[in-house]
Amino acid sequence: MNQYNDILPQIRALLTADPDLPVAALANTAAVLKETFGWLWVGFYLVDSAGMELQLSAFQGPVACTRIAKGRGVCGQSWAKNQTIIVPDVHAHTDHIACSSLSQSEIVVPLYNRAGDIIGVLDADDAQLNHFDKVDAQFLQQICSLLTELVEF
Repeated sequence: MNQYNDILPQIRALLTADPDLPVAALANTAAVLKETFGWLWVGFYLVDSAGMELQLSAFQGPVACTRIAKGRGVCGQSWAKNQTIIVPDVHAHTDHIACSSLSQSEIVVPLYNRAGDIIGVLDADDAQLNHFDKVDAQFLQQICSLLTELVEF
């Protein structure tokens, strides 16, 4: 929890520096999270203009899937269900999309615009089983709220 409290002011400062550069905001947020926690992968998928797929956006880590259909995989399920999903063991999760065989656990948090519409998801993967918990969910939701509040999507 202390690490989250330490990075929240940094993320807020990064987001207020250039609120009209959403890709930079997402990239810097992903970089802060990756550097702070050492997760295997952290990044964002954004809803495409047709509202049918999530498309890969800014991320840190190994190569990633570029498109995810609504309802598919953990990211697509989080989008479809409009909720944060914590997966302790990705190999036991129904319909998990394996972009990296090193991924063992995952958390996905919806990202909203100011109108309250889901515009994407924040996705984090770790190489350890059962790595993410309710504390991660709480703070990652808070980070997504900062993005909604401070960045023009």
